[in-house]
Amino acid sequence: MSSEVSTMKSEVKDAPDSTHRRLKERHVQLIGIGGTIGTALFVAIGRGLALGGPANLFLGFTIWCSVILCVNNCLAEMVSYLPISSPFIRFAGRFVDEAFGVAVGYNFFIFEAIMVPFEIIAGAVILEFWNVGQYVNTAVFMAIIIVGYALINLFAVKWYGEAEFWMALGKVVLIVGLLIFTFLTMLGLNPLHDRFGFRYWENPGAFAEFYYTGTLGRFMGFLICFIQACFTIAGPDYVSMAAGETENPRKILPKAFNAVFYRLACFFVLGSLAVGVLVPHNSPELIDIFIHNKPAAGAAGSPYVLAMQRLQIGVLPHIVNALIFTSALSAGNSYVFCASRSLFGLALEGKAPKLFTRTNRFGVPVYCVLLVLLVSLLCFLQLSTGTATVFNWFIGLVTASQLLNYAVCSFTYIMFYRALKAQGIDRRTLPFRGLGQPYTGYYALFFTFTMTWVGGFTVFLPGNWDVPTFFFSYTMPVLIPAIFVVWKIVKKTRWMRADEVDLVDGLEEIEAHEAGYKEVPGWFEERWQRWSGKFTIRRRTVVDVPVVVEKEI
Repeated sequence: MSSEVSTMKSEVKDAPDSTHRRLKERHVQLIGIGGTIGTALFVAIGRGLALGGPANLFLGFTIWCSVILCVNNCLAEMVSYLPISSPFIRFAGRFVDEAFGVAVGYNFFIFEAIMVPFEIIAGAVILEFWNVGQYVNTAVFMAIIIVGYALINLFAVKWYGEAEFWMALGKVVLIVGLLIFTFLTMLGLNPLHDRFGFRYWENPGAFAEFYYTGTLGRFMGFLICFIQACFTIAGPDYVSMAAGETENPRKILPKAFNAVFYRLACFFVLGSLAVGVLVPHNSPELIDIFIHNKPAAGAAGSPYVLAMQRLQIGVLPHIVNALIFTSALSAGNSYVFCASRSLFGLALEGKAPKLFTRTNRFGVPVYCVLLVLLVSLLCFLQLSTGTATVFNWFIGLVTASQLLNYAVCSFTYIMFYRALKAQGIDRRTLPFRGLGQPYTGYYALFFTFTMTWVGGFTVFLPGNWDVPTFFFSYTMPVLIPAIFVVWKIVKKTRWMRADEVDLVDGLEEIEAHEAGYKEVPGWFEERWQRWSGKFTIRRRTVVDVPVVVEKEI
């Protein structure tokens, strides 16, 4: 690295990263699932089905999964190479422009922090499936959830990892169980013995028309489903945020990123196909809930539960509601972790108050977590304003923010790729090498940036103008560039050239950690080894005993 590169570092000396590397491979794998799967996959997905139809829903989710896989390619290569705290936020500042990193960091922090009260409200609504609000005030349940998040996130990160492991495991059980339920019931294994198969793709049809009729109406239906997929599908960013606290990152992270493909294919592609098989898009219940905004408690709005009720299955809806509640808790827990670590990353580089660099004796950035928990108190707005209204506020705000995050990851990778090439670093030496680069980076950048502005298009349709909807849909796409411009002017930062990008700072610590790392199995791993060892087939070893023949004398 040239001496010119060393002079490009910020005048603000980075604070030391005092987090602890305690997350094991199983923790990181399930953290990725925990942040990926929220209540939107089980309940809100019905909106896309009602407005676009089963074929549009399946196409929208499948195409958007290809976009997220390309984002995953970009993040995996960068983060596996340099697994530091809040990686893609700090990479944006190092590989592109310091002001760019600041804008990215605050965008991601706002997105993750706002998602915490969203999931808390979702959890409270899910409990209404059992009419618990008649006995205990909703505010009590929301307060209990916030306290639970505090207990999990303020202590050692390994306890966060354990909590997320078991809660996310419940999500896996739920989605796999629902896919099996879909397959069995469509073949006639249900109380009505109705072998319905793909009946609803023929009647009322595979495509629903939205706003207009004919081809344009069907395209608009696809666009609605595509936007629904943008809000519902996530994944690689949650894996990357655990990079700074992963035990053996260069071994564990590539495996975790590779697993994103299977999660997307199983959970989202098959999930979008399943709901279109189970429920017709013109179902009166779907239309009442997602078009006429009729409130539905908990899982009652889920297409899966609607199918169970139609097939006269009595117990499963309660089990599904319980697991969806666990899903909401797990997603909110992941958002607390990611929001606090994004703020911590900003503070490490002097882009946020130094107070937020402090960690407790467990290595947890305690003040970052506390600030996120304060933001979570926004969930109490729904007590006076109304759940549906607050939900729409949050969804409009965070959808554009999430798309901006992915656009930034893609653009940062393109700059990283150019820097590798300019500085003569062979990509074949990296711990992870993404396929089809840099073209998959360009593909992801095009779709994510475009959808950032398309996401709120319905407000411009004749008769649909609504000021709050417009405001919440386009606040972040305007605010984030404004932060970039202000920071750039005030701090006089400049765009990094490919040959001066810092690709080595922090590598020495990572390599030293790898060299001295010794894997110590935890409580779960020890018991798994003991349990699995009981079923290990051991071969019998035959020892040849030499035969001594006495000579006759």
